[in-house]
Amino acid sequence: MTSKNKINKRNVFNLFIAALIFLNPIDAMSQELNSGDTAWILTSTALVLFMTLPGLALFYGGLVRVKNILSVLIQCFVIACIVSVIWVIYGYSIAFKGSGAYFGDLSTIFLSGIDRGSIAGSIPETLFVMFQMTFAIITPALVIGAFVERIKFSAVCLFTVFWVTLVYLPACHMVWGGGYLGSIGVIDFAGGLVVHVTCGVAALVSAIMIGPRRGFPNIPLPPHNRTMVVIGAAMLWVGWFGFNAGSAVAANGDAGMAMLVTHISAAVAALVWMSVEWIKQGKPTVVGIATGMVAGLATITPAAGTVGPEGALLIGLLAGIVCFYATQLIKSVLKIDDSLDVFPVHGVGGMLGIIMLSFVGDPDGFLGSGASGISEAGALDQLITQMIGIALIFVWTAVFTWIILKGIALVTDLRVDDETESQGLDIMSHGERGYNME
Repeated sequence: MTSKNKINKRNVFNLFIAALIFLNPIDAMSQELNSGDTAWILTSTALVLFMTLPGLALFYGGLVRVKNILSVLIQCFVIACIVSVIWVIYGYSIAFKGSGAYFGDLSTIFLSGIDRGSIAGSIPETLFVMFQMTFAIITPALVIGAFVERIKFSAVCLFTVFWVTLVYLPACHMVWGGGYLGSIGVIDFAGGLVVHVTCGVAALVSAIMIGPRRGFPNIPLPPHNRTMVVIGAAMLWVGWFGFNAGSAVAANGDAGMAMLVTHISAAVAALVWMSVEWIKQGKPTVVGIATGMVAGLATITPAAGTVGPEGALLIGLLAGIVCFYATQLIKSVLKIDDSLDVFPVHGVGGMLGIIMLSFVGDPDGFLGSGASGISEAGALDQLITQMIGIALIFVWTAVFTWIILKGIALVTDLRVDDETESQGLDIMSHGERGYNME
């Protein structure tokens, strides 16, 4: 065969391959990186980490008394570090690999097999690992709001290791990693179950087991720095765009809608909370409007991929009312010192969003628009599925949180002694003060 004939046959073959790519571009490009998607998830990853450090740290830090500000900051910081190490060693593998109903496997322990060329959808798998890591970081960090000002630092460290391993990773796998809840059709776009219900239920169990702060509920325990609270809350609001819109894992219309409905729900819930407080107490407060905003964000999180603007208005309205009265129930009626309202804001908000998406996410139902993934059998069928998800995650989290705290109590005390609590954790546990008073 002559060299010229070889060249002609090669040209024909190249033209044939090009025609296939032209006729079926999606299949041809399915395993290729998309620079726009990658850039957006890089940004989202930074935004979600920004939610914990410094957003949540400042929000929680401002809400405690001046003698405990540093204890909150170091708890958020150490949780970020511990979870990062866990995620690399075995966390990502258990959460997102394998086909188990409740747990993944250890096929990518120490992230083995994941390198620069690994792709997850249209982004580098290394980026997907990092993006999901930031969710794993903020979830146990949210829990500490239930037991600030009285828990031992060593107990926080141990709790983080075991809680992430036995609660967060299984919940993540069950919903997002190919496990049981995802297989039956549970919808949780950005973490209503995985993040907010787990942290809320864990907060409730922890607050009951560790007990209230000294003086609760008879002595006022006001925030020491409301300015810091607002700064932290504003950072959470901005960071939440990465949390929800980033969960589309693409720079597309789903991300745009998720960002829009996230903002709408936050704004409406903040106004509603402020209004209810204004009517009941005679004055609107900055802590109230900031807390209402967080409630709106938590409630829209699971529904951000399935609802439109009208649904977001309704979800924000309900979040402001339901979460406000949930805080009153927990503290004033049940006398549980969930210090920074983690369960009523995140737990109740997350469950409310999980339920509401069944109705406002239905394109043929009440206020339905922008729906994605709702059961073809209709809203009621989807609601039953969503309730199964809530029940399983609620019970799983409550049981394992109780076991973990009981186990830690065998090794070290869960809470500090009376003198340390009275003098403050900053100076007694860490040898530092948050402010120079001289």
